[in-house]
Amino acid sequence: MSEDKLAGRFFDAAIGLLERVRDEEAANIAAAGAAIADTVAAGGRLFAFGAGHSSLAAQDVVYRAGGLALMNLLAVPGVVGVDVMPATLGSALERVDGLAGAVLDSSPARAGDVLVVVSLSGRNALPVEMAMNARALGLKVIGVTSAAYATETKSRHASGTYLKDHCDIVLDSKIAVGDAELTAEGVAAPFAPASTVVTSALMQATMAAAAGELAERGIEPPLLRSGNVDGGHEWNGRVMAEYADRIFYRR
Repeated sequence: MSEDKLAGRFFDAAIGLLERVRDEEAANIAAAGAAIADTVAAGGRLFAFGAGHSSLAAQDVVYRAGGLALMNLLAVPGVVGVDVMPATLGSALERVDGLAGAVLDSSPARAGDVLVVVSLSGRNALPVEMAMNARALGLKVIGVTSAAYATETKSRHASGTYLKDHCDIVLDSKIAVGDAELTAEGVAAPFAPASTVVTSALMQATMAAAAGELAERGIEPPLLRSGNVDGGHEWNGRVMAEYADRIFYRR
């Protein structure tokens, strides 16, 4: 099979998944957007967490053009990306019991805030405990995960539960176990993961829903503009000054 045909097959697979989450998760996306709008309107703060490659979707909604200025990254040292050496350490840390509690206890998160937990498998101790501990602290938890893992894999948390079991709202990415969309003759392993594309789209769709919900309530969504357009820096400075007590990536 030619390389261009494989590339086309990947686009087709990704588009198919995007259409599925658009249609099948519409109600959950709307609910997540409303929950975020409720929190913004009530003076609460927004946080996003993800480990490994799931952190990419969390980072994609933090401090970016067109995004909500109030979304903060809840970072766990060593699991945010592949920059940790060795990279396998990040995967190992996801399975450490108690790490999530320590992170939350030292974070600015408090009752009434929203935490979005992104984990494709939702089976490791870190995302499970992050959701459990956040809810115990009084946060509303939105989970972005693949529900398939909860039926086709075994939980790695002592409780035997998954991320989806500890969330107020769940967004299912529909990604198949293994996160590889393609197979081909001569290629020993399945390849071409689509989880980042789909999960990031779910995150951005939720942010869009939240912005629309705020506007319908007569509240100007605290959005950032690109710093590469005229007036962008001035706009962002005004928004960050107005919401300084709810933005933590500047401190």
